[in-house]
Amino acid sequence: TKTTQAQHLKSTSLQAIINSRPVMAAVKEFFGSSPLSQFMDQTNPLSEITHKRRVSALGPGGLTRERAGFEVRDVHPTHYGRVCPIETPEGPNIGLINSLSVYA
Repeated sequence: TKTTQAQHLKSTSLQAIINSRPVMAAVKEFFGSSPLSQFMDQTNPLSEITHKRRVSALGPGGLTRERAGFEVRDVHPTHYGRVCPIETPEGPNIGLINSLSVYA
């Protein structure tokens, strides 16, 4: 009856209902082999902060270096106060890899 059903629900664990292996496999695959994840530069605390605040327009679902035009790489008026216009790499990634502003 209702009391036995309630006792059965209380004794049932979440692991018995949901299989966590597919979720864990997806997390391990993303952080282990995705081009969106990187090893953090731990030279000093400032380099760690810089690395954590980096934003990229490249990767799966994003742009490619070859297809990105000048309008994508330029500073847009909506970036002011949010994306640093100075801190971007030189070369083919210019304007595609940016950093968040100080108070963003």
